[in-house]
Amino acid sequence: STETTWERPSSVPGTPKSPPANSISVLTVNGYHTSGTPVHQLDSGHMSLRKASGDPQTPGSPAAPRRQSKESSLTINCVTFPHPDVMPEQQLLKPSEWSYCDYFWADKKDSQGNNTVSGFEILLQKQLKGKQMQKEMAEFVRERIKIEEEYAKNLSKLSQNSLAAQEEGTLGEAWAQLKKSLADEAEVHLKFSSKLQSEVEKPLLNFRENFKKDMKKCDHHIADLRKHLASRYAAVEKARKALTERQKDLEMKTQQLEVKLSNKTEEEIKKARRKSTQAGDDLMRCVDLYNQAQSKWFEEMVTTTLELERLEVERVEMIRQHLCQYTQLRHETDMFNQSTVELVDQLLRKVDPAKDRELWVKEHKTGDIRPVDMEI
Repeated sequence: STETTWERPSSVPGTPKSPPANSISVLTVNGYHTSGTPVHQLDSGHMSLRKASGDPQTPGSPAAPRRQSKESSLTINCVTFPHPDVMPEQQLLKPSEWSYCDYFWADKKDSQGNNTVSGFEILLQKQLKGKQMQKEMAEFVRERIKIEEEYAKNLSKLSQNSLAAQEEGTLGEAWAQLKKSLADEAEVHLKFSSKLQSEVEKPLLNFRENFKKDMKKCDHHIADLRKHLASRYAAVEKARKALTERQKDLEMKTQQLEVKLSNKTEEEIKKARRKSTQAGDDLMRCVDLYNQAQSKWFEEMVTTTLELERLEVERVEMIRQHLCQYTQLRHETDMFNQSTVELVDQLLRKVDPAKDRELWVKEHKTGDIRPVDMEI
């Protein structure tokens, strides 16, 4: 018999092709090799299933030679994997990438090492963490908006201050324009805060509002498939035990026949043989149902992990775009702020102490005749 493998997809990225119609796979259940529907062999490139080596693994790396053993597969938490020592390392579904669909098939122990977490749960936690990071970024922008609003308020208040309002001449004009520029700058910062809210903060908060609800549905769907797979595996185990008991019973009755011939014993042997055959058929049927359940789980895992991968790419790109919008608004604010003081710079360059003195003297002079010396 030959083990089925998944070819790299040619149409939809990461979606496995159906195995050849004439391929036959073998499922090993506690030492029994039972033919059934093709078993969808999961990626043996998963880190926990790779054969230990000193070289780090990279996507699409060639398989290393493996020594032969009797078992061709092993079962971990009700999922059947190709045995690392027998099966050649399978081609990754997306060999050129570190894609989610290739590296999260087996379960992993939690940080305390007590319980196991499914690979899908790890991916789900990453998605939820990404959503939380997105929310915290929005909160950060909200704080920036508050600072801008308060700053604009203070600038506007300062522009109305009457200090040095009596300065005269060209310097007085420059001083008055400087105060007015504060009001203009306050308006610029107020508009900046408004655009931050509408073009950065709000999109961050609204992006995939139903994300958590959608992830919960997805989690339940995959979890239900795993439960169904576990129940099918339990049925296989039960059928295997039943077959073992029937075989033992048939062997015992056969030995009794060799010791003592009787019609009753022969009848019992025929009955035991029928039960043994039936138990074998039941085991094959259970294995076939298990393979179908694992096939369904495999296909849904590939589809869902690729969707999670797409959502993560979309999230990162969305945040990048809005942060770019933030920096663009910041550059525009600096440009507008610069424009508010350009007129002030022009007036300061025109400040002329001599002209100011002339204007002041003309306005405040008391007379043009100087005093003369007194004559006797």
